[in-house]
Amino acid sequence: MINLKPKGMKEMRDHKNFWDKNAGRYDRFMRKDRVAYDEMYELIRPVVKDKTVLELATGTGLIAKHIVNAAAHIEATDASAEMIAEAKRDNRSTKLYFSVQDMFCLPYAKESFNVVIVSNALHIVPQPEKALAEIRRVLKDDGVLIAPTFTHAGNSFSGKVRAFFMKRVGFPLHSKWTSAEYLRFLSQNGWTVRKSAVLKASFPLTYAECVKLEV
Repeated sequence: MINLKPKGMKEMRDHKNFWDKNAGRYDRFMRKDRVAYDEMYELIRPVVKDKTVLELATGTGLIAKHIVNAAAHIEATDASAEMIAEAKRDNRSTKLYFSVQDMFCLPYAKESFNVVIVSNALHIVPQPEKALAEIRRVLKDDGVLIAPTFTHAGNSFSGKVRAFFMKRVGFPLHSKWTSAEYLRFLSQNGWTVRKSAVLKASFPLTYAECVKLEV
């Protein structure tokens, strides 16, 4: 089990409360980045083809629902019960299962999944390196981590203004990386980035596809 410091636990509770309160608005908020997400689905589908997949921080299940036809099975999880309730509303696939889970302490056995997806989450949680350690545990040694993340430090001026107001209303932004800084963060925490791209969205969206770093 991975322990968070008391401050980190409070931040995680605040983070969960923010997403619980905003679950009903999430899909509307994400519509403006539909083109970038469509590009991302095209990148993800070949990687998950016929694979057993875990998605962390699934939110309302946007990614899982768009890629499930390619995968063998997807476990899609989120810390917010309200987000998972929204995700379950229109889930029509028997290959897709939604549940409430803590990404820092997952109930799955070691090396359970071929692919782990954590999208737009590592920048909004405290101690993201601990989430990566738990991902490493549940991912097969020859598995793939897909970790697209908004890299806010690369924002344009208008992006910086949007980020400022989002933080004012409680958006939990913990890490502000440029794309290069984010990829370096992954490398420093035991991952080899085998593919990356910066997709044009409301904020720069850095797509990263990683494998475990051999030691």
